[in-house]
This record gives sequence, structure tokens and C-alpha cells, in this order.
Amino acid sequence: MIDWDRVRALREEVGTEDFEEVVELFLDEVDSEIETLDQNCANLGEKLHFLKGSAMSLGFRKFSSLCQEGETGFSAGSAGTIDVPALLSCYQASRDDFLENLVTQVSDQSSL
Repeated sequence: MIDWDRVRALREEVGTEDFEEVVELFLDEVDSEIETLDQNCANLGEKLHFLKGSAMSLGFRKFSSLCQEGETGFSAGSAGTIDVPALLSCYQASRDDFLENLVTQVSDQSSL
């Protein structure tokens, strides 16, 4: 579900001090988008693209993959087949796993 190697790489890229801020920003932005995610929203393709990229950058591998599938379906004119509840469920499970295991998976992160 979570690509912990990607999370550790991101932490190395931005530095330990900025990593916590990156995580908070990611969760805030994605939580905001998730709250408005709806199969009928006019900019569903854009939302899925944003969510895919954000999720990929923080190692939410499974969620990013589902967003990619949804974005591809949207582009192909199959917006009605996008399983928004599955996306929401996957994001919540990924978020929970990430927060629950962050400290143990990424060393030196006792403040998170």
C-alpha cells in the first residue's frame, strides 16, 4: 500500500527538518481534494491527476495507481465507471497505514 522506500527517499531529498512539513502539507491538500471528490464534478480528471501525483510523491502507491486508472478512464470518456467510494476507501486506508507506521518505517522521525 505504501512505498516506504519512496518515503525514505523523499525524507532524504527534503531533509529531516522539512519532511514533517511536507507530510502535513500533503495530507492537508489531499484531504481537501478528497472531501470534494465526486463522480459528477466537472473537474474530476484534474482532481484525479493532482491526487495521483501527490500520492506518488509521498509513496501512496496503491492510491496513486487507482487515481491513474480513474484518470485514464475519465480521459477515455468513462467517468461513470470510476469507483469513487473505492478511491476514498483506499485513500483512508493508505493514510491510516502511513500515519500508523511512519515512525517505525522512517528512522529518526520520533516527532511525527
